[in-house]
Amino acid sequence: MSTLATLLLAVAAFGWAVHARWLHHRLTTARRDPLTGLWTRDAFTRRARRLLRDPRAVVVLADVDHFKQINDTHGHTAGDVLLATVAARLAHGTGPGGVVGRLGGDEFAAVLVDRDGTAADRLHTLARVLARPVDTAPDVHTTVSLGWVRAVDHRGEDLSTLLRRADEAMYAAKRSGRSGPLRAAGRLLGSVAGRRPGRRGAA
Repeated sequence: MSTLATLLLAVAAFGWAVHARWLHHRLTTARRDPLTGLWTRDAFTRRARRLLRDPRAVVVLADVDHFKQINDTHGHTAGDVLLATVAARLAHGTGPGGVVGRLGGDEFAAVLVDRDGTAADRLHTLARVLARPVDTAPDVHTTVSLGWVRAVDHRGEDLSTLLRRADEAMYAAKRSGRSGPLRAAGRLLGSVAGRRPGRRGAA
């Protein structure tokens, strides 16, 4: 093969590599929420289902309390900063082996693998961290209601059903005003199963 042909092949290979990296970046970006950097609902669902193959998996629902009040008092920019802060703290609290997504508005979901049986303690710590003021805006803070469920307690149930159970627990925690996360237990209530994901600005 001539030197020119070798050079042309090398240039073509380099060009394809650059294009492939660009395409991968575009696909990854499309699966990320632009405000928080978390996975979007579809991307989260794919990754969460893989984690649920592990019986130690834990499904978590998180909803920012009084978010409309934050927007009304401090403005939508402050609300956006709060959401981004909650997202970053959730991702850190979930750990590198888990997955976190923004389902919409001020509602988030996570799946983590509880390898050492400390999920309850970790989530209580996370609830306290989430209630801290935003680092760059000390006046902007609120609590975050958490509901969670262990996959092993409901064998055979898919991600959608486990999310509904965690959602039920999360709303029970919100109504009760309790400061810590609430673990799902008992049967799934039909009224919660039909609830649409929280909209941004909901209290």
